Amino acid sequence: MSEERAVRSLPQSRAEAANARVTREGNALRWVVTILALGAAVALVPFWAPLLLASWGAIIAAPLQQRLARSLRRPRLAAGLITALLVFVILLPVAVATLSLSGSAVALGQRLIESKNGAEALKTLSSSGDGNDFDLQHLDLQHVIDLARKHGATALGAARMLFGAAGVAVVGLVVFVAGFYTFLTEGKQAYAWLIERSPLSPAHFHRLANVFAEVGRGLLIGVGLTALSQGAVATIGYLATGVPQAWVLGLVTVFASLIPSVGSGLVWAPVAAGLALTGRTGAAIAMLVIGLFVSVVDNLLRPLFARYAELRMHALVLFVAMLGGIVVFGTWGLLLGPLLVRGATEGLSMLREQRAELSE
Repeated sequence: MSEERAVRSLPQSRAEAANARVTREGNALRWVVTILALGAAVALVPFWAPLLLASWGAIIAAPLQQRLARSLRRPRLAAGLITALLVFVILLPVAVATLSLSGSAVALGQRLIESKNGAEALKTLSSSGDGNDFDLQHLDLQHVIDLARKHGATALGAARMLFGAAGVAVVGLVVFVAGFYTFLTEGKQAYAWLIERSPLSPAHFHRLANVFAEVGRGLLIGVGLTALSQGAVATIGYLATGVPQAWVLGLVTVFASLIPSVGSGLVWAPVAAGLALTGRTGAAIAMLVIGLFVSVVDNLLRPLFARYAELRMHALVLFVAMLGGIVVFGTWGLLLGPLLVRGATEGLSMLREQRAELSE
């Protein structure tokens, strides 16, 4: 009997040994894959911001690319045309404007800090200073060269702050353009590849992917276009009332528009007060009227943009997430903070639904 038991236990011992070997190999593979994934993440960290923007830009531009591809019957050509349009119509003008406005903004900030009291600071906003270098009517190659020579150091410092080094900034721009084109042409294949290899279930992966797209559209269209619209209207008001540094104040208004409730009023209201203190009563009244119209623009455009790019976050939570992201991750935390907060809320909802299913 003992011999029979020994013979029967041999297959079981072999099976247990095989299972133990498979378990060891599986654990070893998990460790190797984890280390490789962490290494890949470290390698991609310097360029996560341009890749993030490229993916969001491709998501927003995908419907246009599909319509253009049906007309041209060449999807890659359609993606190339949209990428070229993005570079020459948006990226290059923004780079030139930033190069000019950065130096003027620094100079204005220094004069405000050096003001002796609040009244003097308000007058500084509406009085002549170093002037504004950004002139769309007289913008040519020589002007751009002069801007680069005058404000190159400031722009270089901004590049270092955003990307870590000037060289990385150039590479980051290349990564953004290449990523935008690649996501337009091969985004669906990449999405299918991620679903097949994700440890999450397809349903959970789809929900988090939808959150990712929602945040991108919400920040770039819902929040971004609303802020740009308010900044554009406010800039027209600054130019119409003859306020120096109008373009700089317009840029500041764009960022101030992100603040809930008060928003753009943090800029145009002090400008109107400064005009009144300097004796320009008519310009102050005009600026006040235009400023109130800027607030109306916010109320009109925000619901309109929300139809196409609704971000399901309370305005205060969104603002705090932006500020917290900037504190923790730097300038690009403006995008990463809301993405992490919105992803966390969706993740908690999925966990609650899973617990409810298990309890039934």
